[in-house]
Amino acid sequence: MRFNKTFLLLFIIPLLSFSAHKYYLSLTQINYKNDAKSIQIIINVFIDDIETALNKDYKIDLQLTTTKELKDNDTYFEKYLNKKLLFKVDGVSKNFTYIGKEYDGDLVYFYLEIEDISQLKTIDVTNNILISHFPKQQNLTKCKLGNKNKSILLTKQENSFQFKSK
Repeated sequence: MRFNKTFLLLFIIPLLSFSAHKYYLSLTQINYKNDAKSIQIIINVFIDDIETALNKDYKIDLQLTTTKELKDNDTYFEKYLNKKLLFKVDGVSKNFTYIGKEYDGDLVYFYLEIEDISQLKTIDVTNNILISHFPKQQNLTKCKLGNKNKSILLTKQENSFQFKSK
C-alpha cells in the first residue's frame, strides 16, 4: 500500500501538473510588386485565436467554419485589422484594401493590398494583431522589397519596425 502512495506522489502527480503549452503566433507577409504598383499583404492566424479576439472585442459569436458562421464576418475582420495593423510608406500613412479571407485547416488567411505605390524606399509596419488578448502573442512579419528580404518577430513590447528597400 505504501508503495502505491509513493508511486502516485512521485510519478503520477508531477505528470498531471504539466499542461500543453500553446504558442500564439501569426505570420504577416508583405510583398512590394513593382509591376502592379502595389503592396500585397497576406496574414495567417489561428482561427480559434482570431475568433476569441473578435468575439470579445465586438461582443459577437462568429462560429467560424460552421454552418452558423455570421454572414457579415468580413466586416468584423476588416474593422479589426484596420485597428491592429498600420502601414506607412515613405513616412506617409496608407490604408489598405481588405480583399478577403480563406480558411485552411486551423488557419485563416487574410488578403490585403495597398495600391498606387509607384516607388517605395521604406515601409513602417505596426502589428498589434491579437496582442491585447494574448500577452505572449508573437507576430512574425516578413517583408520583400525588390530582391531584399527581411523578417522580424514583433511582440507586445516591440510592435513596429521599419523595412528599407536599400
